[in-house]
Amino acid sequence: MAPGDSIRLRLDVSYDGADFSGWAAQPGRRTVAGVLTEAFARLLGPETPLGLTVAGRTDAGVHATGQVCHVDLPAGRWTELEGSLLRRLAALMPPDARVRAVRPVPDTFDARFSATFRRYEYRVADTPWGPEPLRRHDTLGWVRPLDLDRLNEAAAGLVGEHDFAAFCKRKEHATTIRAITRLSWRRDPDGICVATVQADAFCQAMVRSLVGAMLTVGDGRRAPEWPAKLLTLRERSSDVVVAPAHGLTLIAVGYPDETEYAARAEATRRLRA
Repeated sequence: MAPGDSIRLRLDVSYDGADFSGWAAQPGRRTVAGVLTEAFARLLGPETPLGLTVAGRTDAGVHATGQVCHVDLPAGRWTELEGSLLRRLAALMPPDARVRAVRPVPDTFDARFSATFRRYEYRVADTPWGPEPLRRHDTLGWVRPLDLDRLNEAAAGLVGEHDFAAFCKRKEHATTIRAITRLSWRRDPDGICVATVQADAFCQAMVRSLVGAMLTVGDGRRAPEWPAKLLTLRERSSDVVVAPAHGLTLIAVGYPDETEYAARAEATRRLRA
């Protein structure tokens, strides 16, 4: 390999978002990207560019068990670190953020634009006593009993490709059209209500807004068809309350076969533009 060659690495990352100000690096704030970049800087030197790119920039307080990002390492350093990188990162990163896997990928792989879906779960305890203490950081306590059938009826009306402007914090020149391929609720054996939502991508605060709207249906305050009716709006609805961040976890990011990385990234960039 030539001296300037680099190797693209896919990193699978988990973190407890409670003490992070989200993923994206911010001056003076503790972020997941910040602690990851700091760990690599200690390994490679602060002047080594990483090109750190993430599948989804989670907000402050949001967790992840299936986050994906990529970095570009000098080929020579990868050769030196290949057998020990995961262990070295574990020693350098804080206990609330972990790199669980590292593997080389083609340079056509883009953690953000090559992704075909992001999947989140939102946990809600509607028990009178609230969430169990050991799950308080990833489970919302809801004071009213929730009806699972009503929750799923509301969810069904939101599946498909729609303009979710009513549920998004709009950004200039950015589309709010998204395609939800999965949205459902279940009640786990421990009694926790769990929403699973999957889409090609999400705009800011979209998942938590959808959950907030559906919870008012589940507890009987809104009709099951109400959330879907909001899809006719072209601006954020003031009637939608954003559910707290701590109940939300990014659990998976999907990608096509590696021969399709470049084509998928190109298509996504065109769509988002």
